[in-house]
Amino acid sequence: MIGHGQKLTRKQESAIAALLTCPTVTAAATACGVSAPTLYRWLRDAEFRAAFEIARHTLVRDAIGTVQLSINEAVSALRRHLTCGQPAVECRAATALIDLAIRTVAITEIDQRLALLEEAQQVGGGLRR
Repeated sequence: MIGHGQKLTRKQESAIAALLTCPTVTAAATACGVSAPTLYRWLRDAEFRAAFEIARHTLVRDAIGTVQLSINEAVSALRRHLTCGQPAVECRAATALIDLAIRTVAITEIDQRLALLEEAQQVGGGLRR
């Protein structure tokens, strides 16, 4: 097991990558060459779990960025097919991308507000009513 301040082993780093790409913990264990009980034990370890959470949040943040980069194409597709005869599939995809982009902006704003509230709580010793 890793101690305070120690880096993860290569096997543990491989396990994190597998956890991010495999549908189950058992599949991830097989993919990285460890037993499922070992991977479950690592997931209970605070430092391994923290590294996994950071990797997972990074993956999600990058995916959100990719969706947001697609927004201009989505709007162009909607505009291009507003008067088209059979634009249903492209318009649904474009609408979904726009919806995702709007949601990610809202989530980002909520995260920022939450971080400010948490910081204020730590600095001020708690929120006052």
